[in-house]
Amino acid sequence: MELSSKAKNIYSHINQDTKLGDLRKIAKEVNKDHETAIELWSTGEFLPRQLAILIMDKKQLNQQSIDKLDQDIQEHEFEEQNHLMDWLMANQLTKDKKIIGLIESWEQSPSPLQRRVFWYYQARLRWMGNTNHSNTEYLLSEIEKNMINERPEVQWAMNYTAGQIGKWQEEYRDRCISIGETTGLYKDEIVAKNCTPSYLPEFIRIEVEKLNK
Repeated sequence: MELSSKAKNIYSHINQDTKLGDLRKIAKEVNKDHETAIELWSTGEFLPRQLAILIMDKKQLNQQSIDKLDQDIQEHEFEEQNHLMDWLMANQLTKDKKIIGLIESWEQSPSPLQRRVFWYYQARLRWMGNTNHSNTEYLLSEIEKNMINERPEVQWAMNYTAGQIGKWQEEYRDRCISIGETTGLYKDEIVAKNCTPSYLPEFIRIEVEKLNK
């Protein structure tokens, strides 16, 4: 896609030293501009696509357009894929009730990135101790049955959902710890100092200790 003069100007301010804070500053200056977002997205580059997500108009997103974004994101390497999809979720997909309805239908999506969003959204619903959800038992059953055979990007989100449930709901805590012990996922993960490991028994232990301080 040939970039407009506006998109070219914005693109010229993005380089390998650009930080997320810089992108947010540019996005604030640009405001919502879906056409420019699509132009920046067409570059296929990671940082311009991050900026594009910030200036997209959520009202112009639907299942078809999200599927196209999803396909494009799959062109990136693994970590960038996950970052772009999580960034899209946080900055656009969860900001619109209509799109949230789509997210809630993605549990069995053929796209692993959309399945990741389904599970990550379930975890985010439980942040800050919101435990008023009727599907917790169902989610844990599905995690127990399916997580070990899921794609790595989806496994992480399922595991994180179990971690949030185990952290906030004592009645499910032992069950969530058992999921980690049974699957062994992330048991050998090495994390930076002051970071919480993903291995469920350790994640839940550390997070519960924080709650009890």
